[in-house]
Amino acid sequence: MAWSSLVLLPFLLATVSGNTAPFFNMTVVYVPEDLELKQYAFQLKAYDLDNDPLSYKIEGTDAFYFSVDATSGNVTLKNYLDRELQPKLTLTVKISDAVNSDVPKPLVVIVEDRNDNAPVFQNLPAQVPTAENTTPNTILYSVVAKDSDAGNASKITYGISEVIPDNKENYQLFYILPNGSVVLNGSLDYAKNTFYQLSILAQDGGGLLHDKWVIQNSSSYLSLTIEDVPNLNPRFLKEPYSGSVPENCALGTTVLTVIAMDPDTGVKDEISYGITNASVPFVINPATGTITVSGPLDREQLPNEEVLLEVTAREKNLDIYGKIAQTSTLVTVMVTDVNDNKPQFYNCFLSSCNFSASAENNFRGSIIEHSSSGLPVSSLSIVAHDPDKGINSNYKLYLQGPNVDAFTVSPATIVGTGEVQLLVRNPSLVDYEISHVMVVQIIANDTGNPTDCCSTATVTIDLTDSNDHIPEFPQSTYNLTVLENSPNGTIIASNITAYDPDSGDLGRITYELLPESIRNIFMVDANTGALLVQNGNLLDRETRSIYYANLQAKDGGGLVGTTVLEITLLDANDMAPIVTGSYFISVEEGQNVSTQIQAIDNDKPGDPNSKLGFKILPGLFSDNFTINTETGEMHSKGPLDREALEDERGQFVVTVEVYDHGEPRLSTSVNVTITVGDLNDNAPMFLNQSYEFSVFEDSQGSFVGEVEATDADRTDINSRISFQLQRGNGSTNFLIRSSYEGPGHYSGNLSVDPDLSLDYDSLQQKFFTLVVLAENTAAENVGDKANVSVVVHILDVNDEPPTVLQDSLQDTNVAENGTQQGLVHTLKAVDPDTNHSLVFEELGFTCFKGERSAGNVCLDWFVLTPNGSVLVNSSDIDYELCDKVLLTLRAEDLYTEKGNRYSQNETLSILIIDVNDNAPVFQAITETFVVVPEISPVDLQVATVKATDADTGPRGTITFSIISVVLVEDNGASRPFQNLFKVVKTFKDDIYIGSIQVASNLDDSLKGQYQVTVEARDEEAPVHTAQTVLNIFTVDESYRVGLQFLVTVDEVQKNSENIKLALTSVTKAAVYVVAIQSLEDTRATQVKVKSEMEVYFVYSNGTALDIHQLGRLILSDPLGLAELMKLGLAVIGSGEVTKPTRETELIGIIAGLAAFLLIFILIMTLVLVLTTRSYKRKLSAMKALKVATTFSPVTAQQGAGIPGTNQANPILNRPLDPSHDLGFHEDSISMTSMNSLDENTVNAPADDNFEVKQVKVQPTDSTDKEVLVAALNLKEPTKVAYINTTFTTTDL
Repeated sequence: MAWSSLVLLPFLLATVSGNTAPFFNMTVVYVPEDLELKQYAFQLKAYDLDNDPLSYKIEGTDAFYFSVDATSGNVTLKNYLDRELQPKLTLTVKISDAVNSDVPKPLVVIVEDRNDNAPVFQNLPAQVPTAENTTPNTILYSVVAKDSDAGNASKITYGISEVIPDNKENYQLFYILPNGSVVLNGSLDYAKNTFYQLSILAQDGGGLLHDKWVIQNSSSYLSLTIEDVPNLNPRFLKEPYSGSVPENCALGTTVLTVIAMDPDTGVKDEISYGITNASVPFVINPATGTITVSGPLDREQLPNEEVLLEVTAREKNLDIYGKIAQTSTLVTVMVTDVNDNKPQFYNCFLSSCNFSASAENNFRGSIIEHSSSGLPVSSLSIVAHDPDKGINSNYKLYLQGPNVDAFTVSPATIVGTGEVQLLVRNPSLVDYEISHVMVVQIIANDTGNPTDCCSTATVTIDLTDSNDHIPEFPQSTYNLTVLENSPNGTIIASNITAYDPDSGDLGRITYELLPESIRNIFMVDANTGALLVQNGNLLDRETRSIYYANLQAKDGGGLVGTTVLEITLLDANDMAPIVTGSYFISVEEGQNVSTQIQAIDNDKPGDPNSKLGFKILPGLFSDNFTINTETGEMHSKGPLDREALEDERGQFVVTVEVYDHGEPRLSTSVNVTITVGDLNDNAPMFLNQSYEFSVFEDSQGSFVGEVEATDADRTDINSRISFQLQRGNGSTNFLIRSSYEGPGHYSGNLSVDPDLSLDYDSLQQKFFTLVVLAENTAAENVGDKANVSVVVHILDVNDEPPTVLQDSLQDTNVAENGTQQGLVHTLKAVDPDTNHSLVFEELGFTCFKGERSAGNVCLDWFVLTPNGSVLVNSSDIDYELCDKVLLTLRAEDLYTEKGNRYSQNETLSILIIDVNDNAPVFQAITETFVVVPEISPVDLQVATVKATDADTGPRGTITFSIISVVLVEDNGASRPFQNLFKVVKTFKDDIYIGSIQVASNLDDSLKGQYQVTVEARDEEAPVHTAQTVLNIFTVDESYRVGLQFLVTVDEVQKNSENIKLALTSVTKAAVYVVAIQSLEDTRATQVKVKSEMEVYFVYSNGTALDIHQLGRLILSDPLGLAELMKLGLAVIGSGEVTKPTRETELIGIIAGLAAFLLIFILIMTLVLVLTTRSYKRKLSAMKALKVATTFSPVTAQQGAGIPGTNQANPILNRPLDPSHDLGFHEDSISMTSMNSLDENTVNAPADDNFEVKQVKVQPTDSTDKEVLVAALNLKEPTKVAYINTTFTTTDL
């Protein structure tokens, strides 16, 4: 090639540039569901490398909810959100720069939960029937509420806020478990309440709502209808029962009705009645309880007019215990009298009448004629009787008959029963000479019984005739004696008789004592005249020792003769001794008693009947005394003890008997009353040997218990007791107050000091042992006191918060992917209170991946139950999303009575354990790999792969291997190879890198590309694998170019780097030097070459330059050519070199200077043009310039043939077959560089001293186009860029 052909004018290189489309990288935004209308939601933000003004709009179904400001991209809420209806929205965002077409991008809007929903009951309100005998702790109903919110706001706790009927007892009758189970806490009683209404409160765990922490709750009612059970006996109403029924009433007459009811009002069992008495004239209706008369009723025949009936009420069915439910009551039936009996007459004496015998209608009596008025008819024993009662037994008596005027009846009126006498009314009518016999009828008339009122008794009266001779006694005076107190009927004289000469009845003598008063004491036998004692009780010698009486003898005619009787009473021991004076003795306790009993006897003095003796009668205190039997002196045997006396006044009585020596012996007793004065000689005594009480802690002033003591002394002052606490263990915590209970009986009320508080938890011993002293306040010596031990147990009040045990908060491990189910950990809590019920409450979960928050991904992975069990709640546990879950919790004491019911908030760390659940993932290959076999020694890296594994440890350790190597030749044929390449693994920045290296010598004659299949495998079962295929283009030896230099091999080697740099600058290809060797120039040229450098020119897309293409590029770059010539380049290939003449050299120098001056002028012009545009526009231009300047031939789509392919070379502008893919697609590096402005500098070549002139590459023919232009024309209109490798934005 002639030298002159290397001198060319520079051309400006025109490249393609353009306006890039906006870039939008938002994929997900989060919006709270409680956002208000027109409130800011989020901002759409896109980037435009050209800084064009952008406009935004949103489309899609879900765009209904939002409005967007087209200019700012601010999105506001247009319609209300509801996460529970639609948790995720999808928008299509379109960004326009008014130049390019709209860029549509999907945007996911995640609606964040807010606590805007209250719990909703699923099964309330409800009405639940509950049996009355339901046992305590039975679950009555399980309440279920749901909250459609998420996380802590969906966790529901239950409570009972109200119980109707509203009282404390009912409120404590039920409680609810954390799972919603309503539990009976006591016993139900249908009789008290048949219905309960529980207000159930459901409350969520709280959450944010409008930037405030809100707890939502709702309530509903659970109605419990108590069902009665037969557990009670029937009960009679309106007791006591009493009724009356008249005798002789008709059968079936109703007496009364008893009413019994079943107290089990919800059961209302059928009740039957019965009478358990036997043989009563009454029956009861089993169904109604009506008592009626079942037999004849005759009050007079009944044992008692009050009849007691025992009535039983019995339920039809057995009760719940399998027994008959029954009860009894007494019914008093008064059988009232009816005037159904008339009075009747009986011949008997009143004291001995038998009214059950038959009545009499005829009676007979007698009377002496002319008897005095009022004298009763003798020999009559008439008794009238009416068996009726009360006023019904009242009747009148009157006489009828022919002699009614001579007599009268007495009494005129009788109630019930009475003795009836006939009395002489008119003596003149009683005349023997008129009639020897008189007859009258006694009428008994019951005026209240008009139907059967009367009875009649006919009385026949015989009259006795009188005489006219006087009887005479032999003596005018008789001296008689009789023993006083003689028994009635004692004969004093049996032969005192008179004589009457009258015969017959008139001569018959009867005797009578006069005066009449004497007859109270003495009596005479009327026939014999014998004198007898009538009433011996009146014969008292001490009252009257002599009696005088007239004994009258009367004959049958009524003539009388008399004699005087002197009756002397003989003494009998009939006078008991008489005690003179009273005996009331007062003595002090502990002293002796002495006294003398004084007595007299009124019997005959000097007689044994009046001689006295003394003795103490048996009694409570008789053994404590002695008495002189003759003198009556009485002494106590020892000092007296006041406390031995039961009497409050200290009195007791000793009875002394005073007796005489007569026959029978008579006696008199006298009470000696002794009052013993009390001395304080007894110490108090407690009723119990010890006491034991209990009291709740923290109950200032509360009553603890009562001790009791007595003092045997009998007076108030001596028996008064005061209590006090002996100083000792805990005594200062209590007070004791004395209280009077009765004589000598006091109680001590023990209470907690109102100024002190007892704390159960701080006490080492949970009880106090106190000593209570009981002291007699009147005691004169200190020893008169008693003590007793009192143990006071302090009962725990639930006032301490629970504590979660730290041992149960140790980290727990849970494998991912749901490989662990159910219980994974158990929390434990303690409470110092003895009565506690602890439950755990979940406050929230926090998710972490490493040290960073993992958002809300883990919120539903676990659940904490009230009993402290941590359960797996999801099979979606993913270590790769979250490796640590912090559970914030606390314990709650449900039985807390006061104080804080919650423990401190605690945290449990749940560590997620990784399992091998992820396969290795290859990163996208963005490079094109080229290998030049001739210069590719063993171990040379020709390609790389990168892979990651989301698992950790051995599960995420990747091993690379080459599965296959296939050479795809130009003609489409495939050839497999073995052991041609190997892979070496390295690890950097959590990425495994596989270096594909040459394993054996490559054949440099092969043309095509190697398809290398690389496998990545992790190391723990189950093993996961992934594969990728690498395309490695091979450049064969036909693309080796020889460059001949005028300098020696040493100089070429010395300048080899500068030569490579110049060649790279000219060709934009990678320069691979195969060899540098000396050359013997045998050619007939004017140029003397001395060495040759064999070189490959390879582009990153696998294409290479042949000698012709290389020559064309060098000749098109005058500066590059000048630099190469300066370094000694003489010949490209084996062509001849003509040594330039001095004229030629001068022309070359002038041409170079001219080119330099032109480039300088163009640069200055370019600066002026560029500064007129905005900085950002210039920046975009410079970036485009960078693309053009640093544009790699890998992007070329046209040009000369690519080594190993049938494609055109990108530099020499050969026609491009667009049907063959050279890797120019959206994933290539070149396209990435074209479509993203991620740098703001235009890179210069590595050698800053290397000058690049602005040139223009002119196609050799009309069909050829510059490769970059051709590539870009396939995508968008032609654009212009400027190439200046030394021009940067900093220079601008």
